Amino acid sequence: MIDTAFWLTAGAIAALLLFSAFFSGSETALTAASRGKLRSRADKGDGGAETALTITEDNERLIGSVLLGNNLVNILATSLATALFTRLFGESGVAMATLIMTLLVLIFAEVLPKTYAITNAETAASRVARPIRLVVLVFSPVVSAIRALVRQLLRLFGVKTDPDSHMFSVQEEIAGALALGHSEGVVQKEDRDRLLGALDLGERTVEEIMLHRSQIQMVNVEDAPEEVLAQALESRHTRLPLYDGDKENIVGVIHAKDLLRAIHRLATDHGSTPDVLSSFSVLDVAKEPYFVPETTTLDDQMRQFLRRNTHFALVVDEYGTLQGLITLEDILEEIVGEITDEFDIDEDHPLRRTDSGDWIVDGAMTIRDLNRANDWSLPDDEANTVAGLVIHEAQSIPTVGQVFSFHGFRFEVVARKDNRLTRLKLRPLARA
Repeated sequence: MIDTAFWLTAGAIAALLLFSAFFSGSETALTAASRGKLRSRADKGDGGAETALTITEDNERLIGSVLLGNNLVNILATSLATALFTRLFGESGVAMATLIMTLLVLIFAEVLPKTYAITNAETAASRVARPIRLVVLVFSPVVSAIRALVRQLLRLFGVKTDPDSHMFSVQEEIAGALALGHSEGVVQKEDRDRLLGALDLGERTVEEIMLHRSQIQMVNVEDAPEEVLAQALESRHTRLPLYDGDKENIVGVIHAKDLLRAIHRLATDHGSTPDVLSSFSVLDVAKEPYFVPETTTLDDQMRQFLRRNTHFALVVDEYGTLQGLITLEDILEEIVGEITDEFDIDEDHPLRRTDSGDWIVDGAMTIRDLNRANDWSLPDDEANTVAGLVIHEAQSIPTVGQVFSFHGFRFEVVARKDNRLTRLKLRPLARA
């Protein structure tokens, strides 16, 4: 019988469906909205975005309150619909109420509001933030009790939960988003590598990217001024460490510009005579060496370079023994990739491909650079360089011609100098 009670019940069901749509859309908007974009909107004076940032700080309480409100209105709407249809159609009204309410809830209270919310996440989050904050405040005691009960039940099954822990760090979330964007073709490989390189600076140490001491060009303080000048001019580096007697005894660092200025000053003051350099001492233009521990993170080292207005540091181990050197350019290359200039173009590239499809790799090339260049995933936990990885896996120093297969690749030793593997040939193994 259609009477006033019928219309009141139908109106109540429609209103409850609207509340259900509101809760469903709010949950999707607040969880899908980017906190970075919300912060940008908040900085521009959007109060709703500021509120959204506040209530999303405790996602567990937010989601618990929204789900509680959503379930309450859905259950109440279904109960009213069952009573209404039973009154109209008798016992068959239960089945009709179930079918009709399922369609109504699915379309108008789930799919439609969630589709809108995920399409306009930040805008929707800003609009619903204030009413949702009130819902969270009202339901907070009930949600807290439910959270405590759930943790106790999980503890009975041996599952421990930490309410203050976060499943993923911000860096991991960004890295995951970049990987997903690259796989979907939205983010270019170069952009992904630059952003990931910047994120990794705090996780990597100078030891991993430093130039090893065996490859450092040094100047002996006892060399004649003419020899020092010749070394500086022949080197492709502008800064050279200066040692006295033993190469472990670094007494300074000379800059090519300082050296040329000093010699130009001598030539100007005394004329271009053959013995103009006889009174020149390289120590007069040397700067004090800057030593850093090999365990310093790249992020900290970059900050130190910027703070000290220097680009060059010598790396030492815990005993003070020289291990290598690092420059600001080395750190920047971890972000932007290899930086070359007119003095680098003639250098042998550490990675090149042969006509047969194999890769010729410099043994000193870092595994990270190799992975970035080819989108490979060779492990770098036990070794920093490709040669180090082969030596670690072989548990010996291989000879030229030896071949190894591990981590899905075939490694062949092409060249060796003393105990160093200087060149290797790589080929990805065919996968079944």
